[in-house]
Order: sequence, then structure tokens, then C-alpha cells
Amino acid sequence: MRLKATGRVKVAAALVAATALAAAGLGACSGGERKPAGVAKVASTLGPGEGMLNLLTLPGSVESGTTDPRVDWVTPFQERTGCKIGLKVVKTPEEMADLMSDKDRRYDGVAAPPEVAGRLLEENQVVPINPDLVDGYKKLEPKLRKLLERDGKHYGIPYVWGSNLLMYDTRAVPPPASWAALFDPAQARRYSGKIIMRDSPLAIAEAALYLRGKERKLKIRDPYSLTPAQLAAAGRVLAKQRPYVGEYWDLPADAVSAFAGGRAVLGEAWPYNVDVLNRAARPVQGVVPSEGATGWVDAWMIGARAQHPNCMYQWLQWTASPDVQQQVSEWTGVAPANPQACSGDRLKSGFCAAYHVGDRGYLDKIIFAHAPSKACGGESEEKDCTDYAAWTRTWIQSTKA
Repeated sequence: MRLKATGRVKVAAALVAATALAAAGLGACSGGERKPAGVAKVASTLGPGEGMLNLLTLPGSVESGTTDPRVDWVTPFQERTGCKIGLKVVKTPEEMADLMSDKDRRYDGVAAPPEVAGRLLEENQVVPINPDLVDGYKKLEPKLRKLLERDGKHYGIPYVWGSNLLMYDTRAVPPPASWAALFDPAQARRYSGKIIMRDSPLAIAEAALYLRGKERKLKIRDPYSLTPAQLAAAGRVLAKQRPYVGEYWDLPADAVSAFAGGRAVLGEAWPYNVDVLNRAARPVQGVVPSEGATGWVDAWMIGARAQHPNCMYQWLQWTASPDVQQQVSEWTGVAPANPQACSGDRLKSGFCAAYHVGDRGYLDKIIFAHAPSKACGGESEEKDCTDYAAWTRTWIQSTKA
């Protein structure tokens, strides 16, 4: 998930769509017996660097000055630690998960979006992290840290995060209070052809949030853990909404363009979209609906077959530091996991306010994504849920068929 202002639209446009949970056809894993996939163990001490570090990321997550010579948090790391980074950049989360699951590959670390993190955990393709070996770990947002805990173990270090908001043009739309503005046909038809939605199966979660309040008999608790009946109901909501949607956006720059050009007045967006349009003096606002909003966290995880654990831990420390977090956030246009990136003369106060950095009240309203799975999860009390493959089928049938 990510983006950026000025360099933001350019680089982050490609990067965000890939990272923001909008995976193209990533299937979640089913249950069953789990078998260790590799040989790496939880580190108890930090030794000297091995001189090499192999990382796997989506576009824009790691910058070495090749995209823009002014944007580089790789070279200083290599000079300081002696760990030379080998970087593999993939186009989709599905490709990322497949490479991490390939027994012939030995990546030390991966910057995983939620749907990838969930699959890697299910398949035992990552190992727990010892947070005591990561300076600054306790400075990261507590809620984000908890998202990456399983059975008392830590499986990731939060990197960046974002949320999915309801954005509207203040000249054309009264302040919406609910997701009903998008999903209730009686309300959506008022803005027919000028509504935009994320083009992602995981946007089903917003329809599920709407249903959680409207159709209580469905008993939806976790919008990312849906039974077949709940998923079908969300699909019907999206199908009824479809005639009024002018555009399903893939790149965040597309959402900005739609509002800037007057083609859209209401839709699903990110703080990035609101920030960029506000900086351009466009009269838009982003709100968290009464039912709540969804969000996502990208995290660094250690591969099960990691060969350079000491360099990886040094990388975890480096990317969690306030100065690097500041660079990542400015480049990608998402919120840093370390609120100290907003301290001193780092990120500007306007940026931090726009992205709600350190705003615990705002974070409490966000329902952070996890990979849909047949085994359910999150806050769901159900035992039989639907996986990402089912979500993908429902999304296609509801919005494209």
C-alpha cells in the first residue's frame, strides 16, 4: 500500500495499488497440519553482520537512489553496517507470497502487506522475531505491534500503515456519516456515475461494515472473516451499487484524477488522496464513517530460510528508526509506524495531522486487514469462513461480470 506527494503521485501511484491490500488473485491458505518450511530460528543474540542481505518487496518500499537520487535509505545502511542489500522487487503480492514459499529461494526478509503476511504465517514461511534485538521496537505504535503477534510471539515489525476513508467533494455532497452513502442504492443513485471504488476484492470489507450495522441478523463481527452467507450478502450489495459507480480505481493517482477532473464527487479513498487534493486546493474531505473504517499495515518479516539473520536484524532496527521512517513516509505518502518520525524537525506537522500519526483515537476506529481464511480469524466467532479466492470470485461477479 503507499503513495507520495509530488514524487508521491509519480512513484506511489504504482506502489500503493500493489501494496494496499488490492492483491490480484492471492488465495488464502486453508487449515491443516503445519510443517516447518525452513531452518531459521528465533534469534537470542545479535552477532556481527554477514555482509549480505536479500530482501523481497513491492515497488517503492525500499529506495536506493535509483528512482530519485534524493531518496535513498539503502546506501547509508550499507555504509554503516557493511551489509550489502540484494533487492528483489515484485509486481504483485501474489508473486511475493509465491517467492517466499519457494523452497529453492532464501530471502532474509520481506516487506509484507496483510494478505501476504497471513499466507506466510499459515504456511510457516516466516519465523518469530525477537523484539528485544530491535532498538526502537517499543516506540512503534502499540496497536500495530499487536497485529503481528501470534500465541505470544512476534512475527513482524510494523513499517507503514494506512486507512480506507469515505471521501467527498464538499461542493456537491453533504457530509456523509455512514458507508450507506456508497452502498445504499437510494443514496448512491444521487451521485450516479460520479462514485469511485477501490478495484480490489478486499473492498468487500467496506460492504461488510455497512451490512454489519444494517443487517444485524447476518451477525457480522469481523469484516475480513465472512461466512459464505455473509460474503454473498456483501456481493449483493456491491452488485446493486455497480450501476452508480463511475470508476473502480487501481492506482491512487486515478482516484486523485477523478476528483480533480470533476468525474467523481464521492468514493472510497486514502488519506493520501485527501492530502494531495487539499494541497491542490480542491474542496474534498475524508471521513471515518459511523461504522468505522478499514486499514492495513505493511510489516517486515524474517524468512524461514534466512541466511543473514544478523544483517536482517540490523535492517529491522534501521527501518524502525525515526529518521528512516520519515524518509519512507515522505516518499510513499503513508503513515509511519514510528510516531517519532513526527518529532523534532522531521515530518511536517501538516503531514502528520493529515495521516493521523500518533492519533490513538483515530487508530481505535480502524479495523486493520488480515487475510481472509476458511479458518476465520480476527474477531469472528464463526468456524466456517471464506478465503481470498472466494472473495476474488465474489468481487468479479459483483463488479465486473
